Amino acid sequence: MSKNDLNLMEKIVSLCKRRGFVFPGSEIYGGFAGFWDYGPLGVELRHNIKQRFWDKFVSGRDEIYPISTSIVMSPKVWETSGHVSTFSDPLDSGEKFNTMFKTSIGAGAEASVSYLRPETAQGMFVNFKNIIDSFHPKLPFGLAQIGKAFRNEISPRDFLFRSREFEQIEIEYFVREQDWENTFETWRKEMHEWVGEIGLPKNSIHELEVSAEGRAHYSKRTIDFEFDFPFGRKELCGLAYRTDFDLRNHSVASGIDLQYFDEESGERFTPHCIEPTFGVDRTVLAILVSAYTEDELGGEPRTYLKLHKNIAPVRAAIFPLLKNKPELVNKAKELFLNLKSQIPNLAFDDNGNIGKRYRRQDEIGTP
Repeated sequence: MSKNDLNLMEKIVSLCKRRGFVFPGSEIYGGFAGFWDYGPLGVELRHNIKQRFWDKFVSGRDEIYPISTSIVMSPKVWETSGHVSTFSDPLDSGEKFNTMFKTSIGAGAEASVSYLRPETAQGMFVNFKNIIDSFHPKLPFGLAQIGKAFRNEISPRDFLFRSREFEQIEIEYFVREQDWENTFETWRKEMHEWVGEIGLPKNSIHELEVSAEGRAHYSKRTIDFEFDFPFGRKELCGLAYRTDFDLRNHSVASGIDLQYFDEESGERFTPHCIEPTFGVDRTVLAILVSAYTEDELGGEPRTYLKLHKNIAPVRAAIFPLLKNKPELVNKAKELFLNLKSQIPNLAFDDNGNIGKRYRRQDEIGTP
């Protein structure tokens, strides 16, 4: 079926709920706009995406360091980063609405206002000196983080695409200023490789060179990697050249030297930063859109997901031909137990007849 079919989103949302991929948040109370809960298969799919990323870009590389930073930080972080003054969307009235979630820290009159982070990046910038002091990395090097971020969207919509709570994968890759263009191009190629490895068709990914007016306040160059969603061509992931904006501003505001000292040359300077960033939830949605397939089998309509084996929540399934034959059931269970340690996410199924079991595995994307 056409991936531009406007009914496709309704079908995907229905399949996600029916098969335990994604549920509406707080559903028994009528739902809560902009929030979604992941069921067992959705958790596995999302985990496989993140693990694949981690294996490729973090564990598989010596110069990228993992980090996990706090969701709530000092409000000074967000004032310095420019989010307090610029992170806003226009209302119909023409006023600006800051999309950061405010929260109170402490009790009573002494409570101070802070924010739920709208991006994971700032936690990496404010820990730059800690990484330098602890590991003494040589340029270029990067910090990588997977974590939740929050944006108080005026109008959350399009299922997982635009929600108020979401998960990001971000890398802050530090380089000498003169090396930024070559590094940018290297990451550009790596991002194209990545989307192919998780099963997204190359012809569904399009680059958008973001204009100066459309770029974030910290960026000197940004490329959006857009995907053909049923509701239009929209951003899936992005690559930004953040210059030395963040380290320089945090250094001035905090009074802490965030420069890099090159022991070989004796130079001291503020590194520049290339930022590849990926939305986990948008990636899940893009994968579901690409994988969703309808056809006919034996004159009856059939729905199935063509998920890549690298990320499928169930990699393989074993079931007996007949569930009322104990010898077949026992043999199937024996095979399942023998293979379970060798095949990740292996499933056993003896519910319903053999045809229904195949249909069920087809619909959840078992390769």
